Amino acid sequence: MNDKINHGQLFDEQLSKEIKGLFYHVDEDPVLNRKRIFFDNAGGSLRLKKANDVFKNMDELPDCPEHSNYTARWLLSVQEKAYEDIRTIFNAKSGSIVTSLTASMVIFEMNRAIIENVPGTNVVTTALEHPSAYDSVVSYAEKTGKEVRVAKTNPVTGGVDVSEITKLVDKDTCLLSFIYASNISGAVLDVESIIKECRKIKPDLYIVVDSVQHTPHGALDLEKTPVDGINFAPYKFFGTRGFGVGLMSERAAMLPHNKLIAKSVDEWELGSPAPSQFASITEIVDYVCWIGAKFTDLENRRELYAEGMNRINLHERALMYRMLNGSDKAEGLRNIKGVNVYLDYEDLSTRDFIMAVGFDNIDCLKAVKEYEKRGVITFERIASSLYSKRMLDSFGIEGIVRVSPLHCHDVNDIDEFLKITKEISQLFND
Repeated sequence: MNDKINHGQLFDEQLSKEIKGLFYHVDEDPVLNRKRIFFDNAGGSLRLKKANDVFKNMDELPDCPEHSNYTARWLLSVQEKAYEDIRTIFNAKSGSIVTSLTASMVIFEMNRAIIENVPGTNVVTTALEHPSAYDSVVSYAEKTGKEVRVAKTNPVTGGVDVSEITKLVDKDTCLLSFIYASNISGAVLDVESIIKECRKIKPDLYIVVDSVQHTPHGALDLEKTPVDGINFAPYKFFGTRGFGVGLMSERAAMLPHNKLIAKSVDEWELGSPAPSQFASITEIVDYVCWIGAKFTDLENRRELYAEGMNRINLHERALMYRMLNGSDKAEGLRNIKGVNVYLDYEDLSTRDFIMAVGFDNIDCLKAVKEYEKRGVITFERIASSLYSKRMLDSFGIEGIVRVSPLHCHDVNDIDEFLKITKEISQLFND
C-alpha cells in the first residue's frame, strides 16, 4: 500500500481556515450558543453559506418559472443551469433527471419502475443498504413475485466484496441495487468492478446505485460506472433539506412511471419546479470547482469539479489518518486504552470519513451523551434501530458511536475530539 495515498493530503492552513468560514455553525451550536464540534455529517451535514443564502433569496420570489414574464424566464434559466450542474456531479451526458422531496423517494421510484417492468425472476441487493433502497427492493419484489437475493457484508473491510454480489447475479436478474458507500463503516464499494463483472454475466442488467453517502466525499463518474439509476441528497452535500435528486439512464427513463400524459415519455419530474433548490445545487458545484481551481489550471467545469472532490477526499483522508493514528498533540483512536475502532481497515483509500467507535465500559448511547456534554455531536447506531439493525447484525455488532466529520473540519477539531475521547475512556475505566 502506498503510504502517501493512505495518509491523504491536508489543505494548507490558510485554505482550511477559508473553507471553514464558508460554512454555517462549524464551531458553535446556534441554539445553545456554545462551542461545539459537529461530527454527525453522515446523518445531516454542515451547510454551505452560499447554498443556504441563495435558497432563501430565491424562494422569496413569487414568480413561476413556467410562465412568460421576465423574472419567470430568469428563474427558468437558473433551473436549467442547475440541470447542467447535476450532470456535472454525475458526469452524465444523457439520461433523465429525477427530483423529489427526498433521495429516499427517488430511489423507491427508480427501483419500482425497474422491478415492475423489467423481465426477470430475481432482484439482487446487499445487507449494507439504507432502508430506502433495501425496503423498496423487498416491497416491489414481493409484489411482482420475484426472489430477493442479499449479498453478505465483509466484517473486515466493512463493505461488500465484488464476488459476494456476482455470485448472486444470473441471466434472470432484473435489477441489481447496491450502495456506493456505507453510512456505518464508511467503506466504499468497488463500484466499477461490480458493474463490469455483473454485466459480464448479464450484459443488459439494470443497475441502481445509492450514492447519498458518498457524493459529499468523492467524485461520481457515470462515464466509468454506467448505471440505470443513481441518487444523492443535497442536504447531505452542503445544501438544503426538502430535495432529492437522481438520474435515470435513457432506457430506464422510458419505463412506465408517473407523469403528465402530455409530457415526454422520459420526463420524470412532476409539479411546479423549485428554482431555489436548483440554485442551491449550482452554488455547491461552484464551491467544489473553486477548490479544484486552487490545484489546477484547467477550466472545464467537470474537470474542476472532479479535482475539487479529489482534494476534499484527500483532506478528509488525512484527517481520518490523524484521528486513527494520532499525532504529537493527541493519541489516535487506535491507541487510546478502552476505545475500540470497529470495522477498522488499513487501506484508507477505500473509505469515506466515517468512524465506528466503541468503549469497553460504557454503551454507545451513554458515550454519545458523554460526547455531547463535552461539546461533540456524534450519533449512536444501534441494533434496535430500523436504520441500523440489518447492517449491524451482518457485522455481528450490537451498536457503535458513529463519528462523521466533514472536509471543513481541521486538525484542531480532530485533536480536540481525541482528547475528549481519551477523557471519556479514562473516566469510565478508573
